[in-house]
Amino acid sequence: MSSTADKIMSWEAAAQVAREWQAEGKKIVFTNGCFDIVHLGHIDYLEKSRALGDKLVLGLNTDASVSRLKGPSRPVVNEYARARLMAALSFVDTVILFDEPTPLELIQTICPDILVKGDDYTPQNIVGADFVVGRGGEVKTIALVKGYSTTSLIEKIKNSY
Repeated sequence: MSSTADKIMSWEAAAQVAREWQAEGKKIVFTNGCFDIVHLGHIDYLEKSRALGDKLVLGLNTDASVSRLKGPSRPVVNEYARARLMAALSFVDTVILFDEPTPLELIQTICPDILVKGDDYTPQNIVGADFVVGRGGEVKTIALVKGYSTTSLIEKIKNSY
């Protein structure tokens, strides 16, 4: 059995694997996020994302990227640990770190068949939607589990001390 670390790939390796999967007729689903403190909302979202296709490719924000998005106290969990946690999930097939302000370049590298984000986004404001649709792909949103967010978890922990 291979290590979960084997599912963490460079952009180039992931693009090659994605081409191989597509040549086999498999549908590739792509999503991205910080996944800082993993909770039920993350698990539900990723499981439902994977169910839309045959392979789930996850773009994971680097530590520097998370700090730029969420503030200097984030992430709580470092990128290697977050990547290994995501890779350990059976429904995540590949994890790719990205440091860019948006995942657009990564999406253009992977060329997924289906692009997914949570329903806190609308399809027209999902980064990469035009690219995926322009290639004949689909853009979908997944209903998020109410009451779960890393930010609210951190606040709850802070308030309990």
